[in-house]
Amino acid sequence: NMVYSACEDIGNFFGFQDSSVRNQAEHLLILLSNNRRYMSSHILPISVQPPSPIHALHAKVFSNYMKWCRAMGVLPNFSKMNSSMSAPPAVASRVVDLVLWFCVWGEGSNLRHMPECCWFLYHKMMEEYIRSEGMNQTRSLYAGHYLDHVVTPIYSLVAKSMRSKKDHVERCNYDDFNEFFWSRDCLRFHYSSKDPNEDADIEAIAGLTRPLQGESIPPIADGLSNAPKTFLEKRSWLRGVLALSRILEWHIATFFLLSVIAFARELVWGWVYSLQVASGVFWILNSMHLCWGLLEVWGAYPGIQLSGTAVCGSVFSLSARFLILVYQTLYIMWAFSPHSGIYLGIEADSTFWWWQYIWLSLLCMIPYCVEAMMQIWPALSTMLYTSQNDFIQSFLNILYPLSRLYVGKEVHESVNHTFVYSIFWITLIVWKLFFSYVFEVYSMVLPSLELTDDYLNYPDQSFAKMMLLLTMRWLPQFIVYLIDMSIWYAAWQAFAGTSVGFSDHLGDVRSIDDIRQNFGRAPENFCKKMLSPDAGSRRGSSASFLGASTNSMMASEGSSLLGTDSKKLQSYVNRLLDVRIQKWVMFSAAWNEIIDHFRDEDIVSNTESDNLKFSQFQGFSQAIYLPVFQTAGVVEDVLSELERPADDYIDPKTGAVTDEAYFKPITEHITMVTAVSEVWELGSHIFTLMLGHVHSGDINVIMSTIFTWSENGTLSAHLKVEKMRDVMKHFKALVQLLSKGLGKRKAASKSRSIMKRDIGIMAGPNGGGMRRAVSAGSLSNLESEPSSFQEQDSSKKSNEPIVDALRDQVRDKFRNMAHAIKGLVKGNQTDSESRDIVDRITFLLSMENGFFWDDAYASDQLDDVSKNVTYKAVLKKIHGLVNLHPDDVEPKSKEARRRLTFFVNSLFMDIPNAPSMHDMFSWNVLTPYYSEDVTYAKDDLTKRSDALGVSTLLYLQTLYKADWANFMERMGIQDEEKIWSEKYVEETRRWASIRAQTLSRTVNGMMYYEKALRLLANLERLDNDTTNDLMCEKFGYIVSCQVYGNMKKNQDKKAEDIDKLMHRFPHLRVAYIDTVPVNRSASVLYSCLVKSDGRGGIQEIYRVKLPGNPILGEGKPENQNHAMIFTRSEFLQTIDMNQEGYFEEALKMRNCLQEFAKRDGPLPTTILGLREHIFTGSVSSLANYMALQEMSFVTLGQRVLARPLHIRLHYGHPDLFDKLFFITRGGISKSSKGINLSEDIFAGYNNVIRGGTVGFKEYLQVGKGRDVGMSQIYKFEAKLSQGAGEQSLSRDVYRMCNRLDFFRLLSFYYGGIGHYFSNVLTILTVYIVIYLMLALAIFNLEKIGDRVITPMGTIQMMLGGLGLLQTIPLFATLGVERGWLSSLNEIFQIFVTGGPLHFMFHIQTKATYMAQTILVGGAKYRATGRGFVTQHTPVDELYRFFASSHLYLGVELAAGLILMGVYSEANQYFGRTWSLWLASVSFLASPFWFNPLTFDWNTVVSDYDLWIRWMGGSTGGSSKSWSMWWVEENTFYKNLSPASKCLYVTKAAIWALIGEGIRRSELFQADMTLHTPFLGVRKVVITIIGLFIVSRVFSCNERSMPYPIRRTIGILLFVGIVTGIILVFLEDMNFIRYAISGYYFIGALSLVGLLFGIKFIKHFYFVHDIVCGHIIFVPLFILAALQLPRFIQTWLLYHNALSTDVVVSDILRYARRTQESRGTGEANEDLVDQVAELRKLVQKQEQLLAKAGIHDTSDPSVVSTVTGATAMETLSSTPDIPIQAAANTEAGPTYSRTVSMSGLDVWSDMALGDVNKQQMYSGASGSSSQDNFSFTQPDTMPPR
Repeated sequence: NMVYSACEDIGNFFGFQDSSVRNQAEHLLILLSNNRRYMSSHILPISVQPPSPIHALHAKVFSNYMKWCRAMGVLPNFSKMNSSMSAPPAVASRVVDLVLWFCVWGEGSNLRHMPECCWFLYHKMMEEYIRSEGMNQTRSLYAGHYLDHVVTPIYSLVAKSMRSKKDHVERCNYDDFNEFFWSRDCLRFHYSSKDPNEDADIEAIAGLTRPLQGESIPPIADGLSNAPKTFLEKRSWLRGVLALSRILEWHIATFFLLSVIAFARELVWGWVYSLQVASGVFWILNSMHLCWGLLEVWGAYPGIQLSGTAVCGSVFSLSARFLILVYQTLYIMWAFSPHSGIYLGIEADSTFWWWQYIWLSLLCMIPYCVEAMMQIWPALSTMLYTSQNDFIQSFLNILYPLSRLYVGKEVHESVNHTFVYSIFWITLIVWKLFFSYVFEVYSMVLPSLELTDDYLNYPDQSFAKMMLLLTMRWLPQFIVYLIDMSIWYAAWQAFAGTSVGFSDHLGDVRSIDDIRQNFGRAPENFCKKMLSPDAGSRRGSSASFLGASTNSMMASEGSSLLGTDSKKLQSYVNRLLDVRIQKWVMFSAAWNEIIDHFRDEDIVSNTESDNLKFSQFQGFSQAIYLPVFQTAGVVEDVLSELERPADDYIDPKTGAVTDEAYFKPITEHITMVTAVSEVWELGSHIFTLMLGHVHSGDINVIMSTIFTWSENGTLSAHLKVEKMRDVMKHFKALVQLLSKGLGKRKAASKSRSIMKRDIGIMAGPNGGGMRRAVSAGSLSNLESEPSSFQEQDSSKKSNEPIVDALRDQVRDKFRNMAHAIKGLVKGNQTDSESRDIVDRITFLLSMENGFFWDDAYASDQLDDVSKNVTYKAVLKKIHGLVNLHPDDVEPKSKEARRRLTFFVNSLFMDIPNAPSMHDMFSWNVLTPYYSEDVTYAKDDLTKRSDALGVSTLLYLQTLYKADWANFMERMGIQDEEKIWSEKYVEETRRWASIRAQTLSRTVNGMMYYEKALRLLANLERLDNDTTNDLMCEKFGYIVSCQVYGNMKKNQDKKAEDIDKLMHRFPHLRVAYIDTVPVNRSASVLYSCLVKSDGRGGIQEIYRVKLPGNPILGEGKPENQNHAMIFTRSEFLQTIDMNQEGYFEEALKMRNCLQEFAKRDGPLPTTILGLREHIFTGSVSSLANYMALQEMSFVTLGQRVLARPLHIRLHYGHPDLFDKLFFITRGGISKSSKGINLSEDIFAGYNNVIRGGTVGFKEYLQVGKGRDVGMSQIYKFEAKLSQGAGEQSLSRDVYRMCNRLDFFRLLSFYYGGIGHYFSNVLTILTVYIVIYLMLALAIFNLEKIGDRVITPMGTIQMMLGGLGLLQTIPLFATLGVERGWLSSLNEIFQIFVTGGPLHFMFHIQTKATYMAQTILVGGAKYRATGRGFVTQHTPVDELYRFFASSHLYLGVELAAGLILMGVYSEANQYFGRTWSLWLASVSFLASPFWFNPLTFDWNTVVSDYDLWIRWMGGSTGGSSKSWSMWWVEENTFYKNLSPASKCLYVTKAAIWALIGEGIRRSELFQADMTLHTPFLGVRKVVITIIGLFIVSRVFSCNERSMPYPIRRTIGILLFVGIVTGIILVFLEDMNFIRYAISGYYFIGALSLVGLLFGIKFIKHFYFVHDIVCGHIIFVPLFILAALQLPRFIQTWLLYHNALSTDVVVSDILRYARRTQESRGTGEANEDLVDQVAELRKLVQKQEQLLAKAGIHDTSDPSVVSTVTGATAMETLSSTPDIPIQAAANTEAGPTYSRTVSMSGLDVWSDMALGDVNKQQMYSGASGSSSQDNFSFTQPDTMPPR
């Protein structure tokens, strides 16, 4: 009532929309309801409990507001009282505060990205509201006043700026507008653009908010319109350098010190002189600090309005440092002067000046010392920044400008955490310095000394040349010094990640065997961690294992088996299980539910599902029975224990055998005990029911006697237990027979035994009454009624004998078992009990009216049990228990095994204990969706993607072959054609959709959360009504379908699919933006929320009007932001469209949320990262690389960043956010256009600088899809790199880098953005090293003087190591979770299949796009697509994609390396260049190696034709014309700044230098004095020029000529020019050198021309592309001609898919079936030809590979039984076709089985070569008949 009353009051007072107010009222009520937990003493001690849930929520929501008020120097505005509410004033006033805030926030639209703007609005509005409190009549504004006059004016300003096409520096973004509210200036403005009192009752509140006389309060929109930018995101590398200045400074300083140590060692300096030289580091530090100060000025000018203190502080700091630097320079010059002199009027020696230098240096080092203290103890910086002391704040204002910011005050970790990550970095740094000293610095000392020695001792040496050579030699070493830390970080990361992984118990359970070993402990941990403490008490203390239906026949049997004493039974079973039964029952319920979901997802079959589930039989002694997969094979182990040597258990003193000693190994093994008890009980039940009432008495006595011996410990004295195997052999055979026979048995319609009928009549309605009467325990009953038996006997004799094969076989097996049991019994002559058992067995076998001799009775008994469902379930259970091997009962699906092992493993990890359902935290899931696939339609699934007929469904059926079979089994479909029938079509669509990256897969996975909560509530015995209420309160799922409204209007099928999802999941909510036109030019936009109405319709819940289009910045975060108002929880999980959830993981979410209640450091946990599993790794090698790379990042990388480094941020989804923390601080992502391209990461930045911390837990996983094709991966990497480039320009990175302590800064850099900087530096190093070595070789400068050349091999080792050592984290990740051998195998496969090429290729991708973004911009969201990539991409398309970024560079590097090989006089060419060649080859070859069918001859010819046509095209866009593509590709050069153009001019200068060097060199130098040319070279050159001119004229006029003339002239001109060029080269070899030199010169001029927009150079680039294209195509043609490479490529490319049974020929086989089922009309003729052709190719492929020794097709072990079975089904499904086995080879050619590379027989009927359908089955001769068909079962099946 308080909330509704406050909502009505506030809504009317400010004119909020009714729908928005209702929405926020519900939001607030649910939050308050969840905050009731803090009133419980077991959650918070009474001493710290808040007075009410309202107080708790108020404190959290308004925490940022309180900080803002402190920063503004104003008192917070909170409601004082509310007389209309009958509640305590303290409570009522807080309700009003909360209502106002949520209403302001809920209608704020895009203003929600500006948190301090929202707080300003709240502050001003509450100020106005406070003035009206106590008034009798408050104002009432129209609904929408707040939107029209408060939100819309601000929104309009923001929208205008955000939609501007200008670059970041020239337009304000969300952050700029928000930071206007960080200054007190904002308080001068009014919150509304219109005085609200104009629309209100003037008399009631006259003068209430009116300004004072002469005062006017302008609206806030006016203030914002004049607000300047607060940070300039200038496009320059300097922006990144400035942010990371401390890291660069450290590298420069340490490199200098290492160099000093190296020279001191080589030149044997004394320690005093060494120290003096090393003191130069003070000068370096001061000069760099001055540089950073100047860069700060550059970064702030022009445009940033700084305060007076800021300007004065900067000027003072710069002036002081510059003055000190001048004196430092003078002092150090004088200190190292060789002569004493008079300086500054002082005559003193060098030592005096050196000390002057030291004192002065120490003065400017004071700030460094203060900062060093803050690095060691980061909490000190927080204390200083948050101090209220005026002197400290003044000091900080001058020296540390960042302290003036509103954010970044609290960024520190606890002392313990600081110590741990400091140790990590100190050890790494020590190793890095040692390694760099030895291999990078010391190796350069001798060449440097030799160069300077030559300069000093030879008169003709120039100083400039010496300095240039020194710089050229030291520069690569320094760049490598900058990047090698990333290599060592990878290694340290692997070590740390491994140790943390092991400490977290990751990978303890890796296989099904591990599950078996740990299964006994699982229930204890499950109940302890995943159920609340009162779960058991809610269930009650009842632990009765007997069923409730004690009056039933089965209950009486169950109890009779083990005696009638229930207490004894209770203790017996408790001893067997050794855990409380409640835990096992609750665990079994959850486990069975998990397996049921596996079955629903079709990752296990029915049989596998039965084997994995716990069994429950009503009325049996145990409440549950272990799954078959746990107990299979255990009986065999028990028998082995029973047969062990007598020495193991005989008492050596007495020679006696006791049960305790004999059975000790069994009783100590819980699973063995359980298996024995299950065999005993279930076996007894089978026999009792099967043998029937006639024998039940005897069986009960026998069982009771044996059980008594067991209880008394005399079992080994009475039975020859060591011979138990013989009994079990017959028992297994009997169970096997019954399992097979009863399933197929058709029971007789009526009983055939007269005795059974009579007994049925006597028993009457109570069928269980007779069973005791007719028993061998009281045979008198049988004797007292001879007449009935005689009648039966006579009738039996008169009848025909009953034929029943199963009965006879069962009798035989049972007799054998009974005789074996008799053989077990000891002392049957002396012991009465033993003799009684033997006699009873004998009597049982010989009773004439019993099972063994009365045919009718026996058949009836078998009929009865065949109809008994429970009996068959028990039989199935015991069959698995005794007859199945452990391997037979394991799930075959890798996915099922992975998920089960992960779930069981997680139970033993450090999971917080679960609170009760009432006390658990609430959370919502939010998924942004635009227009991706929702559920595949039939057309999507059946549409052929290429000529082979490989549709999406076909591809999925092949990729998930076992899953498809499971689906068909679950649906009960026998004929595949029926999948599209009305009954099954929806299920088929759903099956396919949850195996692709669709919305339905995501929704299906996320809604498991609700199912999991319901299961947990059920286990905790909550009733349905309570559970339903809690579901609404604790969990919600909102999909933000931005364009759902437009889809509905356009009748898009995706909207229907979304509706179906809502009907299927009633708790799913869909938020969307609705556009309602109001006239021709204008429309109104709304945020809407809809749900299913439960009757097949869609119901709108809320509709909130928006100020305009909410998509102003990046689409995804804006989409999230508009839907955020419909969330209801305390926490929010963000899930992307390419993710999925798992039911078993959903069970752990309640525990996971408890991580937010823990506080591991000084700051609260506000983001919790979760582990991801990449589910797209099985498609191809590329997809596997992507999955493994991502896996390493999202597991080990995140793990180390979280612990021990404590700098994990937010790297995308599925992280959990503290929603209340984030909505009061700007939202869960930033969305300014361009700068926030990687929107997720900015939530992490914002979190850290606003005082939150991030956790990461790996006991819960969420599935994630990744890109699977070369182009998709390229786009993805480009998007991330562009995002990283934009980040380096952003204020967030700048502020974080300046605010973190040094070791966390290193973690942040190397664990995040530094990865991209390292890639850029790596490519730069490759470039510099190649051109450096080439320049030295061309200009003959490799030698220093005439000394021996010392090749620089260190660089190569480092560059190669950069690639190789980067695999260490992946190796560690896989090692922890899969085992080290498996990890090694995976790494080996990566290398074999070309992994290094892929990774090096994408180093260049990242470098290109990061550099381009920083210099030019153009960053945009790239939709990478979520589909499957299976077909070949034409080379012209690949060329367009990769030419600018990779192919040009690859050709350039290769040319440089070849020239270096030609000119270099140094040895070890390969040793010096192998890593450089690897880089060049990877850039050139990767796109083609990872493109299917690249080396197929026909494909290469087709690709070449397409490429030539594209090169010559003139219209049709960039995909049809090289000319148009070239223009598009090079437009960015126009946008380069002058500074950026200088970088490209430098590149051109290098080319010109190389060209000049080649021109001057002696390469191909010909002596023309000794050689007279046949034709004058001058004449030939003139002729060539003339031909070129003619060809240009001809090309202008060729359209007017007839085709034959045009063609002839064209050929003649081409031949003439080519001949002329060849003649020139032959006549004068110098022209070859001139041509190479000219190529470099023309390249340099073309690049300069490109920078300045000269159009003519386009012709040179055309020639260059012709050359590059042919450099690529010539090797392709050669490799295609060899043929073998294409087969090897296909196998290696799809190796990962092949290993999971995906074979190209499988797809062909399915395509063939599809084609045959559709008939062979004209439409399918092409398909037939294609299939026939490809069939030949694949067959030839297998033969070639076999010849090459790669694969042996003759090995029978590689034939798949699965596919063999499929083939047999295919044969049997066509009975009308005659089949003949080829008896000999003379009748015609035989067609042998074709076996794929994975060893699977995948061809079936297609393997028989080029024969038609009839011949395929009838043999080559074509003459056969039905009678000739024969089929024999093989003796042994091939191994699994």
